[in-house]
Amino acid sequence: MKNRIAPGDGLPDNGMSSILGAKLVLMIRGYSRSMQAPLQVAQMPDELQALLHSEWAYLVLFGVFVLEGAMLMYFMPSELIVPGSLVLLGTDAAVAVIGIAVLGATIGQYALFKVAQRGGREYLLQKRWFAVSESKLDRFDGWFERWGPIVVPVSNTLLFTRGMLTVPAGFAEMDDRQFVALSAVGTLSFEVILAALYVYFDTLV
Repeated sequence: MKNRIAPGDGLPDNGMSSILGAKLVLMIRGYSRSMQAPLQVAQMPDELQALLHSEWAYLVLFGVFVLEGAMLMYFMPSELIVPGSLVLLGTDAAVAVIGIAVLGATIGQYALFKVAQRGGREYLLQKRWFAVSESKLDRFDGWFERWGPIVVPVSNTLLFTRGMLTVPAGFAEMDDRQFVALSAVGTLSFEVILAALYVYFDTLV
């Protein structure tokens, strides 16, 4: 019989090998594409997904980022907002999404900055919506005292410290314009990295 494969043999010829290889690649690509969207938006509430499909998408996204900047967004991880939005809105919307992210998050962080500046440490620690423990706040205060304003954009770029230096900056009465500029730079770098990673891995599959 032609093209029969005995145990331990390879594929019968290069042509068949190429066909099987091509089919395998297509199967992997199809599976990856079918899984990609659920993975990106798995933790995004259904209501938010529906709103991002509506004519109010950008306005809703702006509000979400204001909450994220003010450390009041508890319904999904902040690092999934931009990738999830690109899944729903398409990669062509990347520039608009990033612009909205920077504007909204900076406004949210500035609002929290002013609350910290005017209300003080004890005021914030007594608030239930302020989800940072006193020990963590002590640590971030120490970082700001040691490194100064540069920790604002650096911490905003990093996943697990994003936004955490907003409050110490307010306690230290950092200049408002300087804070807004450095906060925006950090958010821009953070969201560009997330968008670039999403687009890059999207092209692989």
